[in-house]
Amino acid sequence: MSLRRVIAVFGLFALLLAGCDGPAAPSGDASTSAGPTVAAAPGLRPAWQSLTLPAPPGGAGRLLVRDVAACAGRWFLVGGVADSAGGTRPAAWTSVDGTAWTVLPVRADSFYGKQNVLSSVACRDARAAVIGAKVGGAHGYPRVSTWRQVADGALVEVQASFETYGGPKAVNVSRLAAGPSGWLIVGNRSAGAASWVSSPAAAEFALVEGAPGLASDATGVTWAFDAAATSSGWLAVGGLLPAGRIDRDPAVWSSPDGRSWQRTVLPGGPEYEELQRVVLAGGVPVAVGLRGATFGAWRQEAAGWVAAGAFGGRSGSGVPQVASLVASGDRLFAAVADGGRYSVWVSTDRGGSWREAAMPLDVAAGADRDVALVAVGDRWWLAVDDGSRSGLWWADGVGA
Repeated sequence: MSLRRVIAVFGLFALLLAGCDGPAAPSGDASTSAGPTVAAAPGLRPAWQSLTLPAPPGGAGRLLVRDVAACAGRWFLVGGVADSAGGTRPAAWTSVDGTAWTVLPVRADSFYGKQNVLSSVACRDARAAVIGAKVGGAHGYPRVSTWRQVADGALVEVQASFETYGGPKAVNVSRLAAGPSGWLIVGNRSAGAASWVSSPAAAEFALVEGAPGLASDATGVTWAFDAAATSSGWLAVGGLLPAGRIDRDPAVWSSPDGRSWQRTVLPGGPEYEELQRVVLAGGVPVAVGLRGATFGAWRQEAAGWVAAGAFGGRSGSGVPQVASLVASGDRLFAAVADGGRYSVWVSTDRGGSWREAAMPLDVAAGADRDVALVAVGDRWWLAVDDGSRSGLWWADGVGA
């Protein structure tokens, strides 16, 4: 079972439960979660320009693109290569201008590392760190590796004990974030939400599980999806399933060091709500996740977290999810899968209102498909894998 499928199966189970919601229970100390209605704004049509990705070494195969990041004048794209026999190997690309891309050397040490598909990339000071995984072993669980960039520019696999990311308490490893103090991974263990912290070298990640405030407790069961660096440390987002309830409420956690955490649960309604991605837009934390039958944004303001605009809606039988969220100034760019198809949305007011942007190709939701975004200045990039081909595009501004 792939890393994304582990997340999707858990989410589908929770969404099915949410269809039988009981009365809401108050929770947390944040502002109201009742957001604006979905606005029917005219769509955007960016002038997408296709970019060329060179083939990585190691033989022919289909390119897989999974995530993209940029910092300090350097861009990174990660994923893998799938051969005709179904085998995979890790792959990564880099650019100094976002236009001309070169293959980034990848050096794997372990049996599963050599088969990793790289799924989450973050960068600081023009250097990247990456999470990858490959399903394997007797139980068919994702075998997770982390990767760091060394002096010669190559990505090298970081050695870790099996139970750092796996073992009997493992549930999933989600997203990687970069910050001034180093790196943070969030995910989930049998005890609830968990974190992994590393120094700037990214040479070792220490697992933090069962942490008070972060992990599940008598209040409810926690689940973490994503994290971002702030001026005071780290901010993680996810949800809490309150005791006696069958639908999640959105939750955020703050930490000075990735080890000690303080939880804030946003007041939930009778619908299923959770935060799946978080970024800083103009220095203000904004999260996007599920809000009942739609996607919604939440923004941190001086008085606390408030619900911002809602957009999109569920279609098809798949599990809805926020695939990517990035910011440039006050603008937000989100890629979501509504259960039937992927779509891209843009907000120019920190999540208050949203407009759908046309993609260069249609992408149905499903396994082995993905959409990822990054934005720098007035330009943004879109990486797409539709299950049969992968591509990278860029566009100026937000379109017209």
